[in-house]
Amino acid sequence: MTTNTHSPSNDNLPSFWQRHQTPVLLTVVGGAIDTIGFITLFGFFTAHVTGNLVMAGSGLVKGEAGLWIKLAALPLFILTVMVTKIFIDHSKNKQLTLSHLFLTEAFFLTTFMIAGLYYQPFVDAGDITVAITGGLGLIALAIRNTASKTVIKHMSPTVLMTGNTTQLGINLTDYLVNRTADNRKKLAHSSVLVSSFLVGALVGALLYMQLSFWAVGLFVLPVLYLSVRARDRDFLQHIA
Repeated sequence: MTTNTHSPSNDNLPSFWQRHQTPVLLTVVGGAIDTIGFITLFGFFTAHVTGNLVMAGSGLVKGEAGLWIKLAALPLFILTVMVTKIFIDHSKNKQLTLSHLFLTEAFFLTTFMIAGLYYQPFVDAGDITVAITGGLGLIALAIRNTASKTVIKHMSPTVLMTGNTTQLGINLTDYLVNRTADNRKKLAHSSVLVSSFLVGALVGALLYMQLSFWAVGLFVLPVLYLSVRARDRDFLQHIA
């Protein structure tokens, strides 16, 4: 009598795209939205507060307009994080939490696009229209940042690239010293994230030149797609 033994099949393992589609799509969106905001809103960063604080310091020294908008980004970001964290903590269906966060991000990205279309052209860096438009974009990505620190904290950041670029340098060094499969996998992961952000920034700038603020709508679509996919338990297990 023969006994059939089954070894783990590679067919059961998630593909590279299954593991990386979420960070890739989110990173592309982050790079695009941050670039569009920077181009149109006089150096306002929608993706992170650090850049706005640096720009505020520069504006203070040079006497540039819009200082109050850059400074207001900090409390708005913190308030958004607090509200998002409260929502996460009180979410009754934990499996749908990430889906709801993506959906909310998509909503605020859409309002960011609508505000940009309505208020453009922006001619004064200190005008309230710049604050409203930039604030909506910042809220969208502040929600993403909060999700990255809580619901998907096992996944590398998809908005802030300083840490990912540092990790890329570390992984490249490790791979050059010891070319194991594990080090190659880590290098591929960090390389994908950094290159995705760069692609997003370049594509976002090019699309904005052709489509104005309508370009933002194209980057809302991947977030909506992920909101739908995040309702699937199997999909959540494959997020890198």
